[in-house]
Amino acid sequence: MGGHHAASGAAAWVAVASTGPYTLGWYPLDATGVLIGGMATAGTALVCDWDHRSSTVAHSLPPLSNVIAVGIENASGGHRQGTHSLLGGAFFVVLAAMAGQIQLQTDWGLLSVGAGLLCMFMINIAAKALKLFPKSGFISNWIFALTMAGLVTWFAPDQWTWLPVSMLIGVVVHIVGDMVTTGGVPLLWPLVIRPPKFLRRLPVLRTFWRPNGALSIPLLGRAGSRREWLVLIPVSSYAMVGMCMAAWSLADAHFPAALALAARLANSLMGLL
Repeated sequence: MGGHHAASGAAAWVAVASTGPYTLGWYPLDATGVLIGGMATAGTALVCDWDHRSSTVAHSLPPLSNVIAVGIENASGGHRQGTHSLLGGAFFVVLAAMAGQIQLQTDWGLLSVGAGLLCMFMINIAAKALKLFPKSGFISNWIFALTMAGLVTWFAPDQWTWLPVSMLIGVVVHIVGDMVTTGGVPLLWPLVIRPPKFLRRLPVLRTFWRPNGALSIPLLGRAGSRREWLVLIPVSSYAMVGMCMAAWSLADAHFPAALALAARLANSLMGLL
C-alpha cells in the first residue's frame, strides 16, 4: 500500500496548493512550490510507516533510516500504533514546523536548510515506495537523496509554513487511508479503548470498533484490495497531471526557448506519423 499512500499524498498536495481548475487552492503556491511540495508530501504520506524495521521506509536510506525506524518502533509500540494516532501525527507536524524554521540567509538568497534535510528523507521514501530504485540501490538512493536535499534547500518556498502543511496533509492522508481498510487505526493512542466482549459479537459494531481498540471505516476492504486499486488509479492520475502541469509551468517560466523547441519537435514528429 506504500505506493498508494505516496500517490494519495501527492494528489492531496496538488489539490491544496494549486490554483488551476479542479483544485482547492487552500494554500496557493507557485509552480516550484507545487512541484517540491508534491514530491515531499508523497513522502510525508508514508512517514507513519516508519514504525517497524522491516518497512520500505526503514530501508530507504540505510543505515540511518534503519536506526530511526528502530527508535520510532520502540517509542510508538510497533506497527500501526503510536504513529497512526492523533498524538503521533501531531508529533510529526511539530517536527516539520521546527525543521521548516531552520533557514540561512546568504548572499545567494534564503536557504531552507531544515526543509532540505527533512526532504532528503521524505522524497527518497516516496521514490522507494514507487519503486524508482532497486531494493539494493544503496549508492543510488543516497545520491538521489542528497541531490533532492540540495534542490529543496535552494528552491523551496521562502515561507517555512509549507513544510508543516505538507507533513499535516501527508499524515492525514495516511491515517485516513489506513482507517478505510479493515485493519483500522488507534486514533486515541496511547489511550486504547477495547469494546466489551459481549459487544464484539455484533457484526456491525466489530466492523467499526475492532477488538484491539482500533477504529475502522472499511470502505476499501483489506489493504491492496481491488477497491483500493480502483480508487487509486484516478487519484494517481490526478497527481501525475498536476505535477506535470507544475513542471510545464516552471519550464515555461525559466526555459521558454527550450520548451518552444521541444513543442516544435513534438509537432514535427506528430506530423511524420
